[in-house]
Amino acid sequence: MKYMVSHQGRLLSDQNGVALFQKPPLIEDECEARYPVVDGVELLVLASTPDGHEPLDLRASLSQSDADQFEVLARAAQISVWHDQHRFCGRCGTPAKPDKFELAKVCSQCGLSVYPRISPCIIVLVVDGDRCLLGHNPRFPPGRFSTLAGFIEAGETAEAAVAREVREEVGVEVSNVRYVKSQSWPFPHSLMFGFIADYAGGALQPDGVEITEAGWFTRESLPDLPPRFSISYQLIERFLHGRH
Repeated sequence: MKYMVSHQGRLLSDQNGVALFQKPPLIEDECEARYPVVDGVELLVLASTPDGHEPLDLRASLSQSDADQFEVLARAAQISVWHDQHRFCGRCGTPAKPDKFELAKVCSQCGLSVYPRISPCIIVLVVDGDRCLLGHNPRFPPGRFSTLAGFIEAGETAEAAVAREVREEVGVEVSNVRYVKSQSWPFPHSLMFGFIADYAGGALQPDGVEITEAGWFTRESLPDLPPRFSISYQLIERFLHGRH
């Protein structure tokens, strides 16, 4: 068995940046809860941060991981956030305890079960012939542009969310929305559904909130792009290789 540890919703690493341990760096009474991550890996939620440990730089770790490591890190990070943010029953306020048989928390008072939160999102690359549409979010570093994204609303299909988000964020219409792939995105608990869509009309009008600047880019004129491990980059990469 190998172990990962967290405190207050953050995965921890040692001073060398190692986050997967052969032995748990704690004594038993420091552990609030234990959760399976994948076969052979367990997450220990700690009541305090052990000496010599610090919050893991999750983005940096994901950028250096392969597919299997990405899965472990993303799942452990999301379980950590869920445990930290769902300590009490949302119906009656009683402290919730981890279930003995499945990945859930159960209220001992009213019996409500709560499972890890997953927030479905769409992320889409809009294309128009040999150019693609990218936008700048105010949280991005200066000069970085990416695909458009947003949460799927209650009662909405993913395809409808694509059309709505593009219209709301940059003011254009899309057609021929096609699914490409998905990616678990642990910031903090998203599941990204990746699409490519065709431009169907309208002038670019960034909303000024989510998107402060938007533009059309060719393969030869691309700006600074998101990290390669992100689904946004993978959608753009398909455009670069003509697979859109």
